[in-house]
Amino acid sequence: MKRIVSLLLVFTLVLTMVACGNNTSSEQNNGEVASETVVEMEKLEATISVQAESGWMAYYEAAKARVLEQYPDATINLIETGAFDHMDILDTTDSTNVDVADIFAIPADRLAGFAKNELLASIDAKTIAEKVGYENYDAGLGGNLSVDGDYLAFPMNIETLIIFANTANADVVGLDLTQKVEFTDLGAEDMLIPVFNAWFGIAMTNSAEIELLGKNEEGLFSDLTIEWSDLPREKQVVFEAIYDYWKAHDDMTTDVWDTNATWGYMDAAFTTGGPNVLRLDGPWGTAGLSERAGNGQDLEILPITQVTINGNPLAHWKSGWGLAVNARIEENEEQMILAQAMIEELANPDFAVDLFKQTGKIMEHVSGETYANSDLTETDKKIVAAVLESYAAAPNRPLFSEWNSVWSTWENALLSWSGVKPESAEEAYKEVKAAFDAMMLNY
Repeated sequence: MKRIVSLLLVFTLVLTMVACGNNTSSEQNNGEVASETVVEMEKLEATISVQAESGWMAYYEAAKARVLEQYPDATINLIETGAFDHMDILDTTDSTNVDVADIFAIPADRLAGFAKNELLASIDAKTIAEKVGYENYDAGLGGNLSVDGDYLAFPMNIETLIIFANTANADVVGLDLTQKVEFTDLGAEDMLIPVFNAWFGIAMTNSAEIELLGKNEEGLFSDLTIEWSDLPREKQVVFEAIYDYWKAHDDMTTDVWDTNATWGYMDAAFTTGGPNVLRLDGPWGTAGLSERAGNGQDLEILPITQVTINGNPLAHWKSGWGLAVNARIEENEEQMILAQAMIEELANPDFAVDLFKQTGKIMEHVSGETYANSDLTETDKKIVAAVLESYAAAPNRPLFSEWNSVWSTWENALLSWSGVKPESAEEAYKEVKAAFDAMMLNY
């Protein structure tokens, strides 16, 4: 994150664009500088490596080809490996490891940790954003992918949870999917959520703006260290809903509160003819859920806001992934130019539909109309529309590294209910409060 180098790179890119885009004018102003800049860019011989998952390779190959049309003497090597496998290598070694790519994908919540360990280069995100059509870069995911004024990744795609519905099962229980659905009015299996997993549980807590771990000018805090009697009523209602949901399933002895068995149970229940109507999941779950819903004949896709708790809509996070650059190339001007050109092509809005078709990923800076007017299937169009609507209503995802401790704290606290057998929501909340009190002693 060497800002001087970053600023020099910005200056170099500006010169490059001026020289290539308006060569005559540049020569009139300063013939030597313009001529040298053009020659340098035409003879760019830098080599970079780029991490790509197996399912992304075709899209990345096409982006690579477009970059090499601009820089024919450059070399771009694609490393076919999973994003999490790649991050594991980076976590256990460092940025100089040859198995670590020069460009790689990271989830937004990993940014703070990688930045702290100085593994990421500062990129000229604003220039890339302008070229690919962002209207207000800092207002979205891009603004969150920065630390202390340095942009350390460029948005690859947005993520948030949505709702899948089995229309045949809905007809059986008489649930009208065209109207808002109040969670507390549903039967125990009408909507299935693995609440003990915070990735899904926060969809419920966010409905009442319950902060599991937040940060303000005074430091870190958690709403879950507040005494039940002092907890605002709208937050108590959420825990009452979660408790009633747990109690019903505990009485029925289903597997919804089992960390291993819950996924198989939910899949079976969502199958046409099963007891489940609504399922909270991400767009990555489309293929499997479609198959269970009469091979898509009984599948409907809805925004997460279709379901409410005490009248307040469920809400997930404005989550997503970014394209980061390895800190080891930050001082190599030509490698940085090539890396940023590759990122620009990977985020090229002209190929947003191709990106979705091949990876299921949705670009933040592409309108819903672009996807709606494309040749995507009707199911895919509904997926995109539901994600965009859900994303617009979602709060920003916490991106500080301390949030990592929330996952196990929340899960262990809620799973403890099956052993403790609390007799009320207030008693169940005490288990949660005790766990978060202990967590906060570390901060």
